[in-house]
Amino acid sequence: MSLLSDKSHRRYNPLLGEWVLVSPHRGKRPWQGQQEAPASNAAASYDDKCYLCPGNTRITGDTNPAYTGTYVFQNDFPALQNEGDSSADELREPDPLFHYRAVTGESRVICFSPDHSKSLPQLSCAEIVGVINTWTTQMAELAQHYQWVQVFENKGAVMGCSNPHPHGQIWAQNQLPTEAAKIDANLKAYQLKYDNNLLLDYVARELESGERLVDVNDDWVTLVPFWACWPFELMLLPRFKVEDFGQLSTAQKASLAEILKASLSRYDNLFQCSFPYSMGWRTAPFNAENNQHWQLHAVFFPPLLRSASVKKFMVGYEMLAEAQRDITPEQAAQRLRDCSTTHYLES
Repeated sequence: MSLLSDKSHRRYNPLLGEWVLVSPHRGKRPWQGQQEAPASNAAASYDDKCYLCPGNTRITGDTNPAYTGTYVFQNDFPALQNEGDSSADELREPDPLFHYRAVTGESRVICFSPDHSKSLPQLSCAEIVGVINTWTTQMAELAQHYQWVQVFENKGAVMGCSNPHPHGQIWAQNQLPTEAAKIDANLKAYQLKYDNNLLLDYVARELESGERLVDVNDDWVTLVPFWACWPFELMLLPRFKVEDFGQLSTAQKASLAEILKASLSRYDNLFQCSFPYSMGWRTAPFNAENNQHWQLHAVFFPPLLRSASVKKFMVGYEMLAEAQRDITPEQAAQRLRDCSTTHYLES
């Protein structure tokens, strides 16, 4: 990829069927724009004003139990509601300009730990396994009623997180959302054309190349994808065939916890701050169909570009034309590999 290291070019994302403009020469331009306040890891283990800490009362008046591991509750302000007639719109002729569809679902919050001060990379591997087990049980429960179950985390105020207590969310709905529908179609098309799984083929190629890898163990890989959009975007992929969390063994969950702790520690170490991101798991839909074309994986979209205070803005060209990035995925992967897997606050 040396020919692409300093010339503008476009890269294709086969999951979404979209292109990304890469402009590595722009990294040299001076920055005089907005700077964010760096997110600090320094916090107390308990905050009596936090709505998510154990024993505290939330805005609704409900009181959190004195939980000691993970804690899950129905979102007090859910984006999806489980009442309503999801077939109501199917009874009328769709209007090509004003077409709508009713949707039902649920929104839940997952507190990773009772400790207000510890984000995922600061938890022990055993505690991260506890988070993975919670993802697994929650998805299995919601999959009984909904076609798509989205586990995600918005970390940091810069990514819209409204509460600093380390937590994630899980939204379930009765239809495939837009991104999932695109990925489903592209994975299926690849399977039909090449008689193989796109992401298994992709992992094999990345392991062979090595230039975008960040962390590797016997079961999992983290890498900056070839088509990455965000500056230090990561993808976490299994090295074995698996469609959802329910198929993971105890050993595979343990190795997943290890690589999550290592790679997310590199994130925090990059700019010596609590590294913000939006992350999410993508699993096969729960629709009773043959989903062999699917492969479990996670993506991390962090906004920081040059430092703990300078972020990447998706505006202008990105909103009107297509995604654009200033450093190559290979350069980003090298910078992350250069970071330690031991969290800087533990050094």
